[in-house]
Amino acid sequence: MYVTVVESRPTGGGTAHAREAVEELETSSSRGQRPFGARVKAFVALTKPRIIELLLITTVPVMFLAQQGVPSLRLVLLTCIGGYLSAGGANALNMYIDRDIDALMERTSQRPLVTGIVSPPECLAFGITLAVVSTLLFGFTVNWLSAWLSLGALLFYVVVYTMILKRRTSQNIVWGGIAGCLPVLIGWSSVTNSMSWAPVVLFLVMFFWTPPHYWPLSMKVREDYRRVGVPMLPVIASNKVVARQIVIYSWVMVGVSLLLTPLGYTGWFYTTVALAAGGWWLWEAHALQNRAKAEATGAKLKEMRLFHWSITYVSLLFVAVAVDPFLR
Repeated sequence: MYVTVVESRPTGGGTAHAREAVEELETSSSRGQRPFGARVKAFVALTKPRIIELLLITTVPVMFLAQQGVPSLRLVLLTCIGGYLSAGGANALNMYIDRDIDALMERTSQRPLVTGIVSPPECLAFGITLAVVSTLLFGFTVNWLSAWLSLGALLFYVVVYTMILKRRTSQNIVWGGIAGCLPVLIGWSSVTNSMSWAPVVLFLVMFFWTPPHYWPLSMKVREDYRRVGVPMLPVIASNKVVARQIVIYSWVMVGVSLLLTPLGYTGWFYTTVALAAGGWWLWEAHALQNRAKAEATGAKLKEMRLFHWSITYVSLLFVAVAVDPFLR
């Protein structure tokens, strides 16, 4: 259970750092030493904890909405732990599958499998173990609907996105992002053991959020993706085309986000936040499109402004989801 959000790292010096890490590991190994602390950190890094931070923003608020108040603390903790383990397993398996291209991309050159501090078999076993443990934890302590949704998200991310779509189509992040939309369904099902239109609407918000969130970063690191043959949209299309797609998805996302209120699930507070945050998002999306039309490149394109705002936007929106029930 996770969201499709990515870490942004500097693109310079990554290969050099990776080489230094490998040399340090080899030196340590030659002395018969096992860098225990470094290996613990490496296994934690396999779960991509910075990415899973947004798990709380897309899962817990939906639990408040489903409960129309404060859900059981025990249930929240179990859902978050299960979600972290599930997402961590998916991320570890993603690194195992992508270890060949991770070694060639500056942005991923310091990942544990690239530096060699974790071996591929260890990573594979770790990912599978987390997948099994998270599914059983959900099933026996939350409910089996949440367990199957969590397992489905993991399998979709690993098999459909990583193994099938990522290296074959520029629509990879569009459809692969479905895995990152499932936490809202899991948050709702963990409380109600059922489905409703509210989580479906939020699922769609995240679905249309993912491409305009990811494409600005892809614009910045397009050379990384081009080098390894991953056909992200910015690799095969011009900035103008990408920016136009970002604007289209942004308008649909904001429009969908406003459906919760007429459907009777939220009130004035959520609507106010959705309008304000959505309006600012559209301003940034159109500003990016205007810079692309003016053929701005490099630092002048400022594509990362929208990337960083996208994280703030989804945080504000889901905080509003959690607060709104107390103001109605």
